[in-house]
Amino acid sequence: MLSQEALQDWRSLALRVEEEVRRAVVGQDDTLRLINVALFARGHVLLEGDVGVGKTTVLRAFARAIGGDFERVEGTVDLMPNDLVYHTYVDSEGKPRIEPGPLLRHGERLTTFFFNEINRARPQVQSLLLRAMAERTLSAFNREYSFPHMTVFADRNRVEKEETFELASAARDRFMFELRMLTPADDDTRRALVFDPRFHDTDALIDTVTPGVVDWMQMNTIGAGIQRAVSASDALQRYAMDIWAATSNPVKYGLQIEGVDMSRLILAGASPRGMGMLMRAARVVAWFGGRDYLTPEDIRAVLPSTLVHRVFFTPVYELRRAELADALIEQMLERVATP
Repeated sequence: MLSQEALQDWRSLALRVEEEVRRAVVGQDDTLRLINVALFARGHVLLEGDVGVGKTTVLRAFARAIGGDFERVEGTVDLMPNDLVYHTYVDSEGKPRIEPGPLLRHGERLTTFFFNEINRARPQVQSLLLRAMAERTLSAFNREYSFPHMTVFADRNRVEKEETFELASAARDRFMFELRMLTPADDDTRRALVFDPRFHDTDALIDTVTPGVVDWMQMNTIGAGIQRAVSASDALQRYAMDIWAATSNPVKYGLQIEGVDMSRLILAGASPRGMGMLMRAARVVAWFGGRDYLTPEDIRAVLPSTLVHRVFFTPVYELRRAELADALIEQMLERVATP
């Protein structure tokens, strides 16, 4: 078991990772904190955002600060599952060759895997990625490949609808967080992004991030140590259970959304896996705050990003998901009694 001194040393390093990423990224502090939480909670992240807001830059910066290898794949309608595993070509001598694909070429050094525009890829491709996410293993060439240190980040194209395949609910549930990365609203930040030349050279920006701030090979051990070190009181556990119940029975907790029949809103609430991820993330928030116990604010800090994609609405309301999901989470935060 890790000592308190070791965890404290790692906490300083974890916060330094965030500071290093801020050298390359401005106006995204909330997103950076939650990505850092996911990394130390050992969870995958689904990103949403307009084109050009800097999603790839953020992930490349984190990958450099964490260490290990980074891989990026572009989702396209003609991408096939095997394209993630291997690719074939004819060499200079005219002989067919097979080389490892993006999931295999780095082996156990793969720490950051970014699937850009995942909803452009066919469901068969998504399914292969889901297995790699869940098990961090893959079978190919009559052997088992392992990616014990891999964190998967995926981005959804929310602008174009043609030739896209929406993620199934089971697929979305594999992601710890769904984060919305928006264009910064602050005028000074917007002006800097447009007029400051340093933000126009992504490679130079990434080079400002100190590489290998933490030992990426120890991330799983540290993540497990955090979960063991941070405790939850009986009152805090009851609060978490009330939140879970409210995701499937909002009427019981007095949740109200104007113009919505709350008794007909919910098709399915959060899964046990989803609630487990909520608590894993909350413990990391507590650890970042220098505490070995949970508070309601730790849960509230990660509740929107953890549950917004895990509550499923009946068909009559599903078309209004983006609006209603946010309103429901807001009601949970307001009306579920905190200890």
